[in-house]
Amino acid sequence: MDKLIANRYLLVSNIGQGGMADVYKAIDTILNREVAVKILRGELSHDPMTLLRFQREASAASKLSHPNVVDVYDVGESEGRHYIVMEYVRGRTLKQLIAQRGALNLDEAIDIMMQLASAISLAHEKHIIHRDIKPQNVLMKDDGTVKITDFGIAVAHDSIQLTQNHTVMGSAHYLAPETTRGEAPSVAVDIYALGIVFYELLSGKVPFHGSTPTEIAVKHLREPMPYIRDFNPTIPQSVENIILKATAKRIDQRYGSVDEMIDDLAHCRMPQNAHVARLELDNDPILSVKVENGKLQVEQEKTKKRHRRYWIIAAVSSLITAVVITVVLLFATGVFTLDPLLGTPIPSIVGLSQQEAIDQLTEAGFDEDNIRVEQVLSEEVEAGDVAAVEPGEQTRVSLEDEIVLQVSRGGYYVVENYVGMTLSQLQQTFAENGVNIRIRQNEVARSDVTKGTILSQSLSVGEKIDPQGDNEIEITVATSPTFTIPSSIIGMELQQAKDLLNSYGAAVVTSRISEDILNEEEKLGAGLVVRTDPSPQESYTQEGTDSYIVLYYY
Repeated sequence: MDKLIANRYLLVSNIGQGGMADVYKAIDTILNREVAVKILRGELSHDPMTLLRFQREASAASKLSHPNVVDVYDVGESEGRHYIVMEYVRGRTLKQLIAQRGALNLDEAIDIMMQLASAISLAHEKHIIHRDIKPQNVLMKDDGTVKITDFGIAVAHDSIQLTQNHTVMGSAHYLAPETTRGEAPSVAVDIYALGIVFYELLSGKVPFHGSTPTEIAVKHLREPMPYIRDFNPTIPQSVENIILKATAKRIDQRYGSVDEMIDDLAHCRMPQNAHVARLELDNDPILSVKVENGKLQVEQEKTKKRHRRYWIIAAVSSLITAVVITVVLLFATGVFTLDPLLGTPIPSIVGLSQQEAIDQLTEAGFDEDNIRVEQVLSEEVEAGDVAAVEPGEQTRVSLEDEIVLQVSRGGYYVVENYVGMTLSQLQQTFAENGVNIRIRQNEVARSDVTKGTILSQSLSVGEKIDPQGDNEIEITVATSPTFTIPSSIIGMELQQAKDLLNSYGAAVVTSRISEDILNEEEKLGAGLVVRTDPSPQESYTQEGTDSYIVLYYY
């Protein structure tokens, strides 16, 4: 692939890959600023549905000017490649933050939710439904600012969906029940997803797990939302109520707008709301769910006739009672256990070394072949230790499920001030800290500093970089001015000659000599340059402050 897109955007490094596009860090060569360029993969450019999604993302995001939405600067096509130019955000995704830290503290979680909800509120004002709100689509700046991105499946209110044959769009862990039922998207799907994200921020894990997206979708339809206070009893009931209301399975019991949710978020920490009653929702409607050809078929079960014979009710009640008693006795005697149904809990392994964690998992019955290790940056966990596990600790899963160990490879490297160092000193600094980085060097002639001294750097002091990432720094290094002393210097007025040589970068001293030692050709007049050291037409290099040109006069 060419490095230059549209004769303007210079691609620097690949920073992300999605299902339909690649994202690159790039330099806008006209405005001289860092940008992110999303390029649709070539083989997908001819797929009308994919191209529409790509164009819709650019259109939706460009309509939103908000501090918590990634800005779109440009969109176009160059040599058959469709691209979107966006704001480049330094930091990590919200998903990466959760993976590294687990559950966030309450104040931090509320702050993040307020920012997200504010952005989505504006989108809804502009009649845009995001439809794919999840921590993977939220970028976290180092200062705590969040930026939501990826409007690829966003739709306008009342517009046609980007689906065919009732195919569900969105991420299963954050999917509203009505989406699975094939209903047209509304603002309620974004509200539901925000509620799921809030739960994940406070618990470090999503509420519903499954081995397939279909299984997870069924749980969103059928299973009640877990109580966040069961995970952490110190969380106020008013906060739990926000999650319950946002994730109500019935749309009419959810928040009517994101603004209503924002209002509750703003007031949930007030003392008067600390001891409110738990929000009680009506029973969810009974649903008939089946899977055909990998797709969910969901139907509302027909209401049974109310007129029933009393003997049928009695018989059924007696049968249920007998079954319950039998099951209780079997569990009590140890014949039955819940483990095969509920799965095996993942042991507490965060903070252990990679090998210790694997040993704990295998002792619990998990197959080592199903344990996958990912290397992640972590400021809190030492290199080689487990920073997070997916699914989370104590989550019950099948012994055949994949478990992902996120092992710390250390923290970020913080950029220092390298001005005043030499190139060799800079290289040594990076080597000692294990930083993988390319050094690009420019030279500027300077007479006031030692040759080889670093004058400027492209990376800001305090900036955090991945030490093993695709890093680059550009430095400007002082070099010594070199020139030929002009023959015209002889006979010039002393100050004029000095100014000329100074303009070349040379240091100059003057020395008065006796007229008696001059030959007749050198007697040009008082106050004029009659000799130089080095002589005219000789090459001269200004080596810092340790060298100079002598101008002689009488």
